[in-house]
Amino acid sequence: MTDLTRYTIAEARDALKAKTFTAAELTDAYLGAIDAANGALNAYVAVTPERAREMAAASDEKLASGAAGPLEGIPLGVKDLFATRSVHTQASSHILDKFEPRYESTVTANLWADGAVMLGKLNMDEFAMGSSNETSHDGPVVNPWRRSGSDVALVPGGSSGGSAAAVAARICAGATATDTGGSIRQPAGLTGTVGIKPTYGRCSRWGIVAYASSLDQAGPIARDVRDAAILLKSMASVDDKDTTSVDRPVPDYEAAVGRSVRGLRIGIPREYRVEGLSAEIDALWQKGIAYLKDAGAEIVDVSLPHTKYALPAYYIVAPAEASSNLARYDGVRYGLRVPGKDIAEMYENTRAAGFGREVKRRIMVGTYVLSAGYYDAYYLKAQKVRTLIKRDFETVFADGVDAILTPTTPSAAFAIGDENLAADPVAMYLNDVFTITVNLAGLPGISVPAGLSAEGTPLGLQLIGRPFDEETLFASASVIEQAAGRFQPDRWW
Repeated sequence: MTDLTRYTIAEARDALKAKTFTAAELTDAYLGAIDAANGALNAYVAVTPERAREMAAASDEKLASGAAGPLEGIPLGVKDLFATRSVHTQASSHILDKFEPRYESTVTANLWADGAVMLGKLNMDEFAMGSSNETSHDGPVVNPWRRSGSDVALVPGGSSGGSAAAVAARICAGATATDTGGSIRQPAGLTGTVGIKPTYGRCSRWGIVAYASSLDQAGPIARDVRDAAILLKSMASVDDKDTTSVDRPVPDYEAAVGRSVRGLRIGIPREYRVEGLSAEIDALWQKGIAYLKDAGAEIVDVSLPHTKYALPAYYIVAPAEASSNLARYDGVRYGLRVPGKDIAEMYENTRAAGFGREVKRRIMVGTYVLSAGYYDAYYLKAQKVRTLIKRDFETVFADGVDAILTPTTPSAAFAIGDENLAADPVAMYLNDVFTITVNLAGLPGISVPAGLSAEGTPLGLQLIGRPFDEETLFASASVIEQAAGRFQPDRWW
């Protein structure tokens, strides 16, 4: 039998229904691929073969009886931020050592209800704080791509680097991910995969370890646009346990894939031509514009004047929310506990040992901007900037623009341990310069592979849509995908 891991979700779904192979065979193929690759990639922090085989056997029974769900028998990886009942859930942090929740996140419960199979938990930046998947307590994830003629290990992006690397390396059919400032789209762009951050409120946040509650949103990373649409349909739902989830019908996103974009107005924001934008990224952007124009879309210049303030505003709002959310990790109820002479010292010892450097940095920044005397000067001002950024998008969409096209990242994947980025946190934060505005405004955004760099590594383009208009993003992204082709790394591991 051919390598079953080569099938996309859509192809595997059809083959399972046609009884070309069984869910058990498909699951075993992925478990074998994980065994072969994970030692080199470090994408999985926990593999669940027994549970996967049990779920696959149940799927085969449903397939045989004609009661198959939309994802019946499809093996998925789960970012370590999602609570999975009685399975390792640590947000790749030392402070949550050995934590196994007794409940299931709404997003993963939706996937299992639709028949998906859990392969295991995927590595990530600690508490989703990072742009390279190097802040994980479980060690960095290695991008399955290599530069032409080089063996230098590259980052897969972050924080959902494990999800993106696993999908690109075909050690899961698709993966859950989360996006607070670009953590789905940026790693998708650096690994040649498709990642969509849906509108804030489209997917429930219940059972997802919180970073910045007003910015966090779950979404999928997949091999192609159709697979991303299939996964989002199952992941999205209203949820009484999450008051920020929105009660509105979930469309058939897959039906939008391949839909004509003739007559759509695609905006090109002049403010995204940032100082120092590489000629390679600009050329890729021009190719994307040409692809959409050739498909019948109208290209219009637009202005988002407050974009330049997005990065500093984000790195005030997000750490402020993180400093509050992460206060619950104190060594008392679960996870790591480092004893002290009294409870105050126990708190200090536990948090000092349990949190990594980047998490500590953001907690301290967040606590500072919320402190007396600084709240108005920093946090309140950042929230006002956030409102202006949201208003910029509203103005553009009110003028008849259907979607906005930008680069996903300012560069291709960089080396693990890059000394310049390690010494300068702000330089690392700039990797999300094109994605952060989408979270601040609560909008949907998708990254789709659009080409290769001069070094032979993937580059992505981002489409930003109106609230709850993910269908237009899937239609537009599929145009770019069809024109640019799909990209798969050579297997070196």
